[in-house]
Amino acid sequence: MPDWDRILRKHGRMVWATAYRLLGHADDAEECMQDAFLSAVELARRQKVRNWPAVLRHLAASRALDRLRVRSRRTERTGDCAELDMLSSGEATPDERAQVSELASRLRSALAELPPRQAEVFVLRFVEQMSYKEIAQNLGLTTNAVGVLLHEARERLRELLGEGGSDEQR
Repeated sequence: MPDWDRILRKHGRMVWATAYRLLGHADDAEECMQDAFLSAVELARRQKVRNWPAVLRHLAASRALDRLRVRSRRTERTGDCAELDMLSSGEATPDERAQVSELASRLRSALAELPPRQAEVFVLRFVEQMSYKEIAQNLGLTTNAVGVLLHEARERLRELLGEGGSDEQR
């Protein structure tokens, strides 16, 4: 049986930070962290966990993406636009901070539109800075499959963010 107090002390901050980077709200990150650890308890009951940091990052990213999808659907229904803050340099101008915040908000919304596996692989690679090999091992994929998912995710994000031009322009 895992020592949950030790695992929480050792990896809790990392799990919270993973969720916060995606969600942008401390309270949402806290709830996501709790969900990730509950999922980790269930997983540990079914199988032996060899790499807690990778598993917990995966669970935090997955739960945060789930919350982004729910938030996106709620925003579509109500028209609400949640305030999303990004950490930025203290030297940035208010205009630059606003641009970063707007881009972060657009990226979060776009991630919520991706198929779950693509979004998860994208987050693990570019937010959590995991290698293709680490992602593959953690998700039970080949490194080639990780590459394909990342390519598809980037292409779809370009479309959603309006950075690739229309299909006619390609």
